[in-house]
Amino acid sequence: METVFYHPLIKELLKRTRTLWAIDHALALMRWDLETSMPRRGSEARSIAISELTVLRRRLLLSDDIRKMVEKLNERLEELNDYEKGVVRVLSRWIRVATALPEELVAKLAKVTSEATPVWAEAKKRNDYEKFKPYLKEIVELTREKAERLGYKEHPYDALLDLYEEGLTTREVENIFDRLIPNTKRVLEKVLSDDFYPRQHPLEKAPYSIDRARQVMANLLERLGWDWERGRLDVSPHPFTIELDIDDVRITTRYEGHDIRRPVYAVIHEYGHALYELQIDRRLARTPIGSGVSLGVHESQSRFWENVIGRSPWFVKLLKPFIDVVVEEARKIDWLELYRYVNIVRPDTIRVEADELTYNLHIYLRFELEKQMIMGEIGVDELPEAWNELMDKLLGVKPKNYSEGVLQDIHWSHGSIGYFPTYTMGNIIAAQIRNRIAMDLDLESTIEENKLAPIRDWLAKRIHRWGSTYPPKELLKRSLGEYANPEHLIRYFEWKYIELPNKLGS
Repeated sequence: METVFYHPLIKELLKRTRTLWAIDHALALMRWDLETSMPRRGSEARSIAISELTVLRRRLLLSDDIRKMVEKLNERLEELNDYEKGVVRVLSRWIRVATALPEELVAKLAKVTSEATPVWAEAKKRNDYEKFKPYLKEIVELTREKAERLGYKEHPYDALLDLYEEGLTTREVENIFDRLIPNTKRVLEKVLSDDFYPRQHPLEKAPYSIDRARQVMANLLERLGWDWERGRLDVSPHPFTIELDIDDVRITTRYEGHDIRRPVYAVIHEYGHALYELQIDRRLARTPIGSGVSLGVHESQSRFWENVIGRSPWFVKLLKPFIDVVVEEARKIDWLELYRYVNIVRPDTIRVEADELTYNLHIYLRFELEKQMIMGEIGVDELPEAWNELMDKLLGVKPKNYSEGVLQDIHWSHGSIGYFPTYTMGNIIAAQIRNRIAMDLDLESTIEENKLAPIRDWLAKRIHRWGSTYPPKELLKRSLGEYANPEHLIRYFEWKYIELPNKLGS
């Protein structure tokens, strides 16, 4: 197969890093199995194996031969093409993070988070924040140390953001929310004063056959363009996507027997993530740049398919026959009523059940509280009340208990502080893609006529094929003309929730 890597030092470096890829491949397979089909009693052995392989990977990454080659290549960047520079950039980031964080700190974080996750699950189940609080306190303290060791220019939270979205800063996120939050609330107020987008719908409680739904989800994936020789659809408690290789990407959904929106849009969402990995230039396979560039860009792909495409009126027309097969009540309504059902707008306490309009308000709440915790401005004792007050201010609702409030997300038990803003980044970038792709394609007719291949091809050419060759900001400037700009999402909300109802209702 043709290569894009020509420099002799790069070729040698890629040979040395093939073992890193192999470890990542094994870890991904272990995690997929853990979430889908591993016997419950296998968790102890699996956690030990994952821990040992993670330590081995770190030691290989920091070995003298790899580090020296990367250092030498950083001095000779002018000799490299863009793909080769991407390899050096990604490996340099990996080495910088691994060097900055001593094994002792990594081990402490691994220990407390592995202990905290089952405690969190039990605490959420029993509505017992006191049980989880000491673990959260230690996680926050260790994360502060982590930020200091990683280093930052303006704000310790910058160091954490950068782990998930390369180059993103606290100041940039604050500027985004300064524009996004008041405009979202303005549109939300208009929606709630109208009656076009309902706050609840009878189909939420309508039952469906899980066995039949499994086949329908497979059929829906085929309609989207799924390649069964390169991908799988399985069941897990929490839907996710995992990439083992360019030719092996797996997604999951879950079935609850009611509210068919949930499995349908979980499948479409995860399809967006999977498509990104499946459309990366295969010449980048098994190299440090052979996967998606960041969580924000990745989330933009899933949100684009789930919301911009999947919840559009044109796609809902295509979707109706699929839903009619599994939900008897759906056969009694037309496509417009189905559109209203899949686009319910309801200020609620639970992030994962939030509609696309209110979703970013949930992210802003977590962003603000995480910043304050990292700066020491708020402690874990004050956190539940601060959560409730800010939720009331943003959404006009208050959690009834800890499980609906401060305990609802798994992220903090994993130590994933700095992760949440990438969800909003994904929503913003998805809206930018919508505006940019509309310059080249008639989205309405492309979707309505079920000609989705041009959309897939456009995404492949502009974003997917590059993998991690370019950092997120450069990739988006090249493909969309600018980095994350909230004005595109605001305009999308105004179009969908204020202008579109008048056209659909006429």
